[in-house]
Amino acid sequence: MVRRKIQEKARKVKTNCPFCREKKSPDFREVEVLKKYITERGKILGKDVTGLCNKHQLRLAREIKRARFLALLPFVAKVN
Repeated sequence: MVRRKIQEKARKVKTNCPFCREKKSPDFREVEVLKKYITERGKILGKDVTGLCNKHQLRLAREIKRARFLALLPFVAKVN
């Protein structure tokens, strides 16, 4: 029973989601915004690194994948 109370407290941690603050959603057309959430190698950063809430992290991943499919973002970085 004590464990359950601790877990409930842990879930209520606020995130610093910039999309929640601005009341916007990520969009595949805003390439400069999406680039902030991708590594140099082309990987999508996790929500523990970005500070996004779960809802916006899932939408961000979907929009990055859309932008990649439309060739607005690269799938991988160039390797020299």
